[in-house]
Amino acid sequence: MEACYSFDDILLLPAYSNILPCDADTKTYLTNNIELNIPLISSAMDTVTESGFAIAIAQHGGIGCIHKNLSIDEQVLEVRRVKKYESWIVYNPITISPDKTVAEAISLMREHNYSGIPVVDQRKLVGILTNRDVRFIEDQNMNVKVSEVMTKDKLVTVREQGVNSASAMKLLHENRIEKLLVVDENSCCIGLITVKDIEKYNRYPNSCKDSKGRLRVAAAIGTGKKDGIDRCEALIGEEVDVVVVDTAHGHSENVINTIREIKKMYPNTQLIGGNIATKEAAEALIDAGVDAVKVGIGPGSICTTRIVTGVGVPQFSAIKNVAEVCRARNVRLIADGGVKYSGDVAKAIAAGADSVMIGSIFAGTDESPGEIIMYKGRAYKGYRGMGSISAMKRGSASRYFQDKDSKLKLVPQGVEGRVPFKGPASGVIHQLIGGLQAAMGYTGNRNIEEMKKNCKFVTITASGLRESHAHDIVITQEAPNYAYQASNLSTDSE
Repeated sequence: MEACYSFDDILLLPAYSNILPCDADTKTYLTNNIELNIPLISSAMDTVTESGFAIAIAQHGGIGCIHKNLSIDEQVLEVRRVKKYESWIVYNPITISPDKTVAEAISLMREHNYSGIPVVDQRKLVGILTNRDVRFIEDQNMNVKVSEVMTKDKLVTVREQGVNSASAMKLLHENRIEKLLVVDENSCCIGLITVKDIEKYNRYPNSCKDSKGRLRVAAAIGTGKKDGIDRCEALIGEEVDVVVVDTAHGHSENVINTIREIKKMYPNTQLIGGNIATKEAAEALIDAGVDAVKVGIGPGSICTTRIVTGVGVPQFSAIKNVAEVCRARNVRLIADGGVKYSGDVAKAIAAGADSVMIGSIFAGTDESPGEIIMYKGRAYKGYRGMGSISAMKRGSASRYFQDKDSKLKLVPQGVEGRVPFKGPASGVIHQLIGGLQAAMGYTGNRNIEEMKKNCKFVTITASGLRESHAHDIVITQEAPNYAYQASNLSTDSE
């Protein structure tokens, strides 16, 4: 019988190094066609990733995966919010026709939080309506046509091919305006450039963006016609960057058939399949057409799959075994679950992962869904497994191949709880990447590819793990990247 190990069972061996942590390159690949500037992905969980967190992590170079405990329309809307949030050219902007009323225009601007919208007549640009145009219109004149108040003279327009962010900013400054209109050869409005979008675009130089300068985002789907194919089609229509076939057991007939059908219909769609924990499962998903596999059966802090079912593989060994297949087949590997500290990110990559998916650490941030909970004078946020009763009732039962309509017969594979509130995601991401870069310095690896190939490991005992943690001290000043969660040290009387 093969011995298998979790992250806590091993340590990386230090090696000769001429690498400073600040010089370590954390660029990696989600799939062979999508590059990440940091190897972090936020989990497709309803207490972790909606548009708010997906925007935050993409701005810092990773990518978020929008959960599927939403209707198809709701999930598409979350993807749209990410794709439209940041781009120095806003493609297909909201427009209005000149025969609409000012009241309708103001309502549209408020709904989308826009300070100005292009005015088009049969797609041809005829003007722009801004807050300045409508600011002094009195209530009794709200039925005036847009054509009567819009700015139509000396419109400043540009062609997409002839402008970049620097030249756009120069034009905006020279003309003392806040918006540039992007038109094609037929004078049809195809985009909008604003000062705010350029500033936002330049504020995060490390962000993960597509070829149009928009933030990248992934989204989870299930299997079968409605939760799989139909959901996938809607997401592709919204130009989602990656589709994740997200189930508890990826090495199953429904998952493989769904992957095959999607790849047949949309061969260029970047597709991730999971979750798996064996070489055989990786071979099956790769044969079906995935661009990356997601590894992790039961390692998550809120997952009880291994206890309820007796099935699973400790995460470090699962990654290491599946990585052999992924290397041979040139397919990317995502380690999903089990990460408690930045050192676990380093261990996952050293075992062969290209990127790491995280839930609990991100669940406590400002940008994750849900409200802050005060308990015994400390701030927390709710966090639950997608296999918990409450999440399954909301819609994730299909992930565990159960019927959500039979609520009394649900067999949960997760729990619901709370995690400490950590503030903005930026600080959490900074600590994770800082820890990873420090590990790369200790092991002498300049980039992620070297880290995957060169690291050596030692197994440790329970005493070795105890020695690794802070010990023989009462901590009086908490560190932002460390909290010892030993159950026997808990002081909560719950």
